[in-house]
Amino acid sequence: MTETATTDGTEVPATPLARRLQLVATIAFYAVSIAYFAYLFRYYMTGAGGPSLLAVTAVPMSMVIVVLEDLRSGRFYPRLGTVGPHLVALAYIAFCAYAAYYLVSEFDNIRIYRIGVWNAHDLAVGGLMAALVLEYTRRRYFILFVLNVALILYTVYGYVVPGLFNHPGMPWTRVLSAVSVEMSTGIFERLSQLALTLVGSFILVLAALRAFGCIESILTGSSHIAKRSPRLLPQAAVVGSFGVAAVSGSGAANAATTGSATIPVLVKAGFPRATAAAVETASSLGGQLMPPLMGIAAFLMAEYLGQSYFEVVARGFAPAIIYFVGVAFAVYLLATKYHRRAVVPDVEPMTLADKLNIVAYLLSVVGLIYYMGVARRPAMASAHSVFMILLAILTVMFLARMAWQREFSLKKLVRPFLDLVESFATITAGLTILLATLGILTATFTITGVPTKVGVLLMEGAGINMLAMALVAFGFGYLVGMGLPVSPTYIVTAVVIAPFMIRAGLDPWVVHFFAFFVAVFGELSPPTSVVAAVTSRIANASFMRTMFSALILCMPLMVMMAAIFTRPDLVTVPGWSQLPAFLLVLTGTVGLSLAFQAHLHENRPADIALRTALASLCGVVIFYPDYRIAGIVAVAVAGLVAWGLHRFHRIVPGLEEVPEGK
Repeated sequence: MTETATTDGTEVPATPLARRLQLVATIAFYAVSIAYFAYLFRYYMTGAGGPSLLAVTAVPMSMVIVVLEDLRSGRFYPRLGTVGPHLVALAYIAFCAYAAYYLVSEFDNIRIYRIGVWNAHDLAVGGLMAALVLEYTRRRYFILFVLNVALILYTVYGYVVPGLFNHPGMPWTRVLSAVSVEMSTGIFERLSQLALTLVGSFILVLAALRAFGCIESILTGSSHIAKRSPRLLPQAAVVGSFGVAAVSGSGAANAATTGSATIPVLVKAGFPRATAAAVETASSLGGQLMPPLMGIAAFLMAEYLGQSYFEVVARGFAPAIIYFVGVAFAVYLLATKYHRRAVVPDVEPMTLADKLNIVAYLLSVVGLIYYMGVARRPAMASAHSVFMILLAILTVMFLARMAWQREFSLKKLVRPFLDLVESFATITAGLTILLATLGILTATFTITGVPTKVGVLLMEGAGINMLAMALVAFGFGYLVGMGLPVSPTYIVTAVVIAPFMIRAGLDPWVVHFFAFFVAVFGELSPPTSVVAAVTSRIANASFMRTMFSALILCMPLMVMMAAIFTRPDLVTVPGWSQLPAFLLVLTGTVGLSLAFQAHLHENRPADIALRTALASLCGVVIFYPDYRIAGIVAVAVAGLVAWGLHRFHRIVPGLEEVPEGK
C-alpha cells in the first residue's frame, strides 16, 4: 500500500476509503472542537454551573477530542488497519457522549443523594470513564500508566506488602468510586477542573499567539539579532527558545519545535553537537520557570497554597531571572570558547507583521501582569480579558494584511480562527486528560495513606537535621520525576512531602517552590531526561553527553533548589525584600558558571585550583547564613568574575581547536 503525506505532515494510506474516513474524522474533530471552545468560553464569561459540573461534562468531551485528534493523524491504534481504528473510536466517542449525558443528568443524585451508596450504574459509568483515561495514558505516558496501575493494585492488595507500607487492602468498588464518582478525588476532582478553568483560560492566550504567527515571529526576531551581530547568535538562540518556552508550557515540546531551528545554527557556528543540544535543552527547560505563565505547575501551586496565581508569579520572577542570567552567561562563555568564525544565519526577512506580532506578544505578557498584579483581578478573568483584547488586535492586523496584499479567500480568512480553536482544544483536552490521570494517582495516594507513611520517613529525617529531610525529599522527587512531565512530579511531591516539611517548620512558599524546582528538574534528571532526548536526536549527538552538558548549563536550577533553604527571602515575600537574597544568589550563580565553563590559567593544575577556589567562595555567597559576611564575599566574587573574564579572553586563542560537529 502506498503512502501519501497530508497537509499536516501525517502519513495516510492512499486509498479512497482511508481518505474518506480521514475526512470524516477531521470534520468531526473540528465540529467537536468548536463546540468545546464555545462551551468553555461561555464558562469563562459566566462561571455557569460551577467547576464540578464543568468537569463531568468536559472530561468526556476532552476524551472525544484526543481520540479524534489521534484518529485523524494516524496515531489511534494504527495496527488495526484502515477501518478498525475508526470502529474503536466510534465506540469510545459513543460511550463518552453517554457518560457526559448520564453524569450531568444524575449530577445532584451522584454528588448529594447517593453519596457513599452509589449504585452499580454510577460505578460502571464512572469506572469505564476512568479506564478510558488510563488507556489514553498508556498510549501517551506509559510510565505514568504503570505507576497508576501499580498504585491501584497496591490499594486493593496492600496486605501483601510488608513493613511500613502494609495496609489491609480495599474492595474494588471503593477504588472505582474514589477514582470517579466521588468527585472530590479522581478524574473529576480539582486537578481536571483546574485544567478546564484557570489553565484553560491562559491557553486561550497561547492559542491566539500561535494561531496568528506570533511564536514564529519571536523566532524570526531572535534570528535577526544574530544576523546583525553573529557573535550574538548563541544568545539569540537562548532568547528565542526561552521566549517561546515561556508560553509553550512544556520543555520537551518547545525543544522539539525551536530546537530544529536553533541547534543546526549553533553547530554551524562551531559548537560541538552535544553542546548545541545542551544549550537548547537548558533554554527550553527555563521556560517552565518564566512568569507570567511558569508552566502548569505554577497554577497547581496556587491551588495547593490557597493563594492567587499572581502571588506565585510575583515570587517567580527572581528565580527565573537568576536562571536566565546564569544560563545566558554560561552560553556566552561557551560561545567565546567555540565560536571560530562569523556565521550569518539564513533567515526570512523580518516583516512589519513580524514586528507587530512581537509587540502583540509583549502586550499580552504586560496585560496579564497588569490585570493580575495592578488591577488585582482574578487570574481567570485576567486571562479572558487579555485574550479578548489580543484577539481583537490580531484580527485587525490580520485583516489589514489581507487587504494590503489583496489576497482575499474564504480559506485564508478562516484559517487562523480554525487554528486558534484547534490549538486551544488539543492543548486543553490533552492537559485535562493528563490531570484527570493524576487525579487517579492522588486518589490512590490519599485512600491508602502513602503520604502519611512517607511523611514519617521525612519527619525521622528532620529528627536528624533539616538537611537530611531536604535530601530525602529531593530523592523522593527525583525518583518520581524520572520520565514524568513537570505537573505530575510537582503534584506527587507536593501531596506527599510538602505537608510534613511545613509541619517541621519550613515556610510553605519555600517548600512548594522547592517541589516546583524539583519537578522542573525532573525533565532533565538522569537517566531519563526527556528534553535532552529530544535535543540530542535533533543534533544527532550522544544522549549521555548532551544530558551531562545540560546538567552543567542548568546549574542555576540546582543552586536554587538548595538556596531557597538558606535564602528563603528569595521566594517568601515578593518585592524589595527579595533583593538581597536575589543579588547574593545571582552573584554566586554567575561565579559558578565562570568556574565551570571558563579557563583561568594556561597551566592545568593552576587552572583547577583557581576555579575550585572561586567555586568555594560562590558557595559561601549562596549558602552562608550571615548576610553581611556573604555580601562581603559577594563583592570579592564579583571582582574575581571580572578578572576571570579578562583572563579567559586572553587564554581562549591558545585553546585547542574543537572540531566542528563533535
